[in-house]
Amino acid sequence: MARKDLSDKRLLTFTAAAAAAIVLWFLGRGLLSEAWRVPGSPELYLAGVAGVILLLVPVAFVIAKRGGSGANPVNWFNAHVLCSLAGMVLIAIHSGGFLRRPPALLLLALLALAALGVWARVRGSKRIAATFASKAPAFRVPDAATRERLRALITEKRALLAQLDPQANEGTFSVNLPHVIRSPRLALAYRKLAREETRLLGTRGAVSAQQAWWRPLHMALAWLFVLGVVIHVITVTFFAGYVADGGPITWWHLRAWGG
Repeated sequence: MARKDLSDKRLLTFTAAAAAAIVLWFLGRGLLSEAWRVPGSPELYLAGVAGVILLLVPVAFVIAKRGGSGANPVNWFNAHVLCSLAGMVLIAIHSGGFLRRPPALLLLALLALAALGVWARVRGSKRIAATFASKAPAFRVPDAATRERLRALITEKRALLAQLDPQANEGTFSVNLPHVIRSPRLALAYRKLAREETRLLGTRGAVSAQQAWWRPLHMALAWLFVLGVVIHVITVTFFAGYVADGGPITWWHLRAWGG
């Protein structure tokens, strides 16, 4: 059967096309009209809005996956990749080529996210698959005190799970968004116990640092980008005077505080 998800070759092709589009835009922007070279112009403002809308798709993917409503994860993943790349190109255009200002950090975060995501798909996935098919050489038998703490942890987890999701199995259960919404105290307590269990077992130490930390880094960069976008939107919408720094305010805004 034909693969419905993006192959590694197609993923690399789309990524290279996005990178080439960004490079070509920076090289050729001097030939464009002034509106495409002045930060805050209506053209660049709309490019930024369109870019952020596209980049909301990966956020929706996370919510759907954690919420248990991602009926077709392959389509969600494909949309996450394609919309992220297209959004990255539009954000680069939105920057107007001014990369020495703080908002340029958002573009750098996007580039890092793209590079990390491509590595995870092309190289990291093969390492993860090999890990599932092998015995971890770094695994060691815990000492008596650790074994006793693990037994207590599992007992606590089972007691919490009986309240959080009585139909679930402790060995395969993971907290998702509905659990957090329905019972945040129990969900967070369960996650805390699960993290401690992972630490005691030395799970991350059983694989390479790249394999152990790429996803936490990917998620951290993603949420930092979301936070940066929120700050940027609030600033240009309510503190347009501060952003313009005495110049004309050419974009849609509600307040010109800070002028």
